[in-house]
Amino acid sequence: MSVVAQVLAVVEGLALVVVGLLGAFFFRSRRLYGFFLIEPQAEEAVRPWAVYTGFANMIWGIGVLTGVLAVNLGLADVGRTLVAFPSIAMVVLAFVILFTELRYWKNVIVLVALPVLVLVAMVV
Repeated sequence: MSVVAQVLAVVEGLALVVVGLLGAFFFRSRRLYGFFLIEPQAEEAVRPWAVYTGFANMIWGIGVLTGVLAVNLGLADVGRTLVAFPSIAMVVLAFVILFTELRYWKNVIVLVALPVLVLVAMVV
């Protein structure tokens, strides 16, 4: 796996962990309303899903970071798989969000950009 792919994968992994932390613990923040689009009156209703999704994003991110680590420990096939699978999953899930709720299109662009760049860098 190239250095560029590894750097992009680390950025992707860290971004997923940060977004996961925000989603799981700070989804009620008015400062993040533009990102999560959760109305104040709906916060308690979406809390289980926000926490679940936040932790899922953190796990995807840890998977990507573990993949980069595995590549650097000489386990290239394992590492590439650990980087590729969450990246592919994030692309698929981004389209699920897009087709479920079109108003999240800006979030989808952010969500899909890094994984696509990682996958392209892995192939090149």
